Amino acid sequence: MKEFLEFLIKSIVTLPEKVKVEELVDKSGSKITISVEKEDMGTVIGKGGKIIKSVRSLARAKAIKDGTRVFVELAEC
Repeated sequence: MKEFLEFLIKSIVTLPEKVKVEELVDKSGSKITISVEKEDMGTVIGKGGKIIKSVRSLARAKAIKDGTRVFVELAEC
């Protein structure tokens, strides 16, 4: 899951080398924190939050396929 989201986010930002994706797995599922530079926050969030909602939906779909749960949060580097 971490690699999937890292690929997805690095594809849309202007500073892909600054993207960090951290995954914490526990009994309730995976918590994934995506960290991007301040100037890329708007790109990742998108107009009205559409991009980050889509990223979360894709992560959720992959998690369902894998039989797990996932929580995605966005942070600034």
